[in-house]
Amino acid sequence: MVETKKDIDQTKEEEKKNSLKNIGSFFNSTWLTGNMNFFFFLSLLAIIYIANGHWADKTLRSIDRTQKEIRDLQFEYKTVKSELMYKSEEAQVLKVAEPLGLKISTEVPQRLQVEKTK
Repeated sequence: MVETKKDIDQTKEEEKKNSLKNIGSFFNSTWLTGNMNFFFFLSLLAIIYIANGHWADKTLRSIDRTQKEIRDLQFEYKTVKSELMYKSEEAQVLKVAEPLGLKISTEVPQRLQVEKTK
């Protein structure tokens, strides 16, 4: 028996139609209602997956913001520290104390001794 190309094409089309009918009968209402719990479970997993992604993005933004604040505070600390070092130099202290009438003492300090009584 020799099959022609036309016969082969017709049999392939019939197989496709039958396979589509089988798939259609597979997704009937009984099957859908029987597997509703599974669909709800998959939906819950999808929601949790999306929420986890949003939470991770929020956490990364918070970490970046905190690192930027730390860097800014480090710069401020170094600036204030250098200003303090400059203002605590002897020459700067003398400049600030001079208008108040304070001067460096030229006298040598004297040592006081207490006599012990017996």
